[in-house]
Amino acid sequence: MFSVCYLKNQRLLPLLAFPFLVWLLPQKTDVKSTDISSEKINLALRRTADGLLRQSGDSTSRIPAIEQVSKLIWRVRLDQPFNYEQLPAILQSSLDLHGILQAYNVTIRKCVDATIDLGYHQFDFLQQKAKLDNKIKTNDSLSLLSNSNKNEILVPCVGRDMPEGCHYIEISFLENELKNSFWSTKSLILLFILVGFAGYWFLIKQKSMYLLNDDSREPEWLEFGNSRLDVPGQILLCSGIRQTLTFRETKLLKLLVTSPDRLLERDFIIQQVWADEGVLVGRSVDVFVSRLRKKLSADVSIGIVAVHGVGYRLETGK
Repeated sequence: MFSVCYLKNQRLLPLLAFPFLVWLLPQKTDVKSTDISSEKINLALRRTADGLLRQSGDSTSRIPAIEQVSKLIWRVRLDQPFNYEQLPAILQSSLDLHGILQAYNVTIRKCVDATIDLGYHQFDFLQQKAKLDNKIKTNDSLSLLSNSNKNEILVPCVGRDMPEGCHYIEISFLENELKNSFWSTKSLILLFILVGFAGYWFLIKQKSMYLLNDDSREPEWLEFGNSRLDVPGQILLCSGIRQTLTFRETKLLKLLVTSPDRLLERDFIIQQVWADEGVLVGRSVDVFVSRLRKKLSADVSIGIVAVHGVGYRLETGK
């Protein structure tokens, strides 16, 4: 009965795993929220240029049109000098304001020959910002820092002299990093769950196949004297009388039937029939032999004979 219920319950395992798989799969809403919008990029870069110019004391100069160099690259031209150290914080806040979440590189190029003078990766800024935020939380003295000092987060090239002349602030979005961001977190969880689930499913299948094959190796009937034993069904037909046996009775009778007219020692019988119980009781053999004798009494051609101090033998008269 247990094996039948056990095999049926296997069908519920895919249903139990389904909620986890749904949670791990990327959602469409996540993709839409990180789409690059030309309009948003335009507004974010114009806000960045305006902030840099105002920090330099310039609130009247015209900001040129934002240029899209390629599918993932935009730039804004500034003929006026600006403070490079203020760029990372102003640019990041502008991108956050417009919901632009994709990773990026920033380069400062000369307008004349596109030579790169300065630049950094978004990760440089975010890493330094996280360190500063952690210090502010753990050190009370840092809570007195002014807002301007908090924005001065070190990124590559900060502190170096800003070259004079016209420059482009160019932002290059990194498409591959967006795609890999999902796999860097949830994919590992998904992999472990799938491997564990596959392994568990394989073991269940192997066990079920073993149970089926183990039953199939048993003869449909074991015949002895005028009786027959159906081991898988635990049925005894003795001189035409049908009787139902217990699991232990079936194991004991099968052991005797498969070794007809052979003396089986008591210890051997205990090991073969009762070893899986952990506790071996010699008296159990005598009790079960007595039960079988009663159930086989209608078949006069056979009998279970006791050899005192040694064990039992099924005599068939052959």
